[in-house]
Amino acid sequence: MTVVPSGEQYEIAYRDQRAVIVEVGGGLRTYTAGGADVLDGYPPEAMSSGGRGQLLIPWPNRVNGGRWSLDGEGQQLPLTEVAAGNAIHGLVRWASWAPAEHDGAAVTMAHRLHPQPGWPGTLDLAARYALDDDGLTVTVTARNAGGEPCPYGVGAHPYLTVGTPRVDAASLELPAATRLVTDERGIPTAAVPVQGTRYDFRAARPIGDDVLDTGFTDLTRDADGRVRVRLSAPDGRRGVSLWADRAFTHLMVFTGDTLAPAARRRGVAIEPMSCPPNALATGEGLAWLNPGERHVAQWGLHPALG
Repeated sequence: MTVVPSGEQYEIAYRDQRAVIVEVGGGLRTYTAGGADVLDGYPPEAMSSGGRGQLLIPWPNRVNGGRWSLDGEGQQLPLTEVAAGNAIHGLVRWASWAPAEHDGAAVTMAHRLHPQPGWPGTLDLAARYALDDDGLTVTVTARNAGGEPCPYGVGAHPYLTVGTPRVDAASLELPAATRLVTDERGIPTAAVPVQGTRYDFRAARPIGDDVLDTGFTDLTRDADGRVRVRLSAPDGRRGVSLWADRAFTHLMVFTGDTLAPAARRRGVAIEPMSCPPNALATGEGLAWLNPGERHVAQWGLHPALG
């Protein structure tokens, strides 16, 4: 039997919504509502590209040179962003996850992250994907299964689409007051206000030709504690909002300009992150889990069809 690159496929469905979650990385391959794509996903015969639909654990984004320190002992992670010389997006994107439960409208994928070079911790991970009237909800739980305190960060990498051939025509609303300035290798060097700059999307406006691979913070939240990012088609007939709870303090926005030509600017990656890039090295925003302690983070997608 031929095994597809993303491994076993687990479909969930609720009314007119369908999503497919995969064995490899426990990632989200596709999500549709009313027959329309909510995500710019990928076919079953392909690997995930550009982080498409992946979970970013135990850190999101980059670690400068893959180097960090734990209790004064230097750690060296494999350099998975070779051109820039960084470790990027964690250690579980290509690992096999298994379904802990699977019913019609929900599936929980589980994985144990063992110690390895550059990472001494043991984490039991679970990602629950559930569909209901409000759309798709993703709940990511990590438990420190080891005997020592363990640093932890989490992120996700969905590419949103509203059916436009390119993201240029789509309008983006991003309630963030601060952006992260980075060096040529994607490592933050400063945090500056978006006011008066082309990075200010607090009022919805077309993306146009803006090139974004940018971290944002100082997020404005609704009364329920969630931050909501909205993408909408020019005629207003299609839209999607990504929400994230208080566990997520940063958002990365990526217009895909460095992807393979056929995938460039086809969707907008809106990446909720519990800490900023390079947090494993700087300590900024990291959670520290004592043995047996859990961390729970929740985000989701709400499609809107006109």
